[in-house]
Amino acid sequence: MNFRIRQTIKSDLFNIKLTMEDILKDLCKIIEDESLLFDIRLILNELVVNSALHGNNCDSDKFIKLLLEIRDKRIRIEVVDEGCGFIYDKNDYNPLELKCCGRGLVIVDGLSDEFYVDKNKVVSIKYI
Repeated sequence: MNFRIRQTIKSDLFNIKLTMEDILKDLCKIIEDESLLFDIRLILNELVVNSALHGNNCDSDKFIKLLLEIRDKRIRIEVVDEGCGFIYDKNDYNPLELKCCGRGLVIVDGLSDEFYVDKNKVVSIKYI
């Protein structure tokens, strides 16, 4: 199965919601596993919303580039924002501090078989 979506999304949460709904409708047509769809939806939402909030500071003049590719029994999700980037270390997140910031990336890291952050680009790979 080969599938590819490449989108540029405005850093507006309402626009992001509509775009995610459209992408998920397309994915539902090719992925039957509800558990896998749930994971993909969570990964997509966390990465794109984080890019809008933290990378682009909800500046509607800035954009997020999204690439979702299904090929050779793997799903690759790549999200790039216009921010200056960050250094990710999942060990920096302490769940006992009850902070919201950082929790989403830890969840995405846990759902992904491979997870990379390179400045303002985040890549999640999931094997199917």
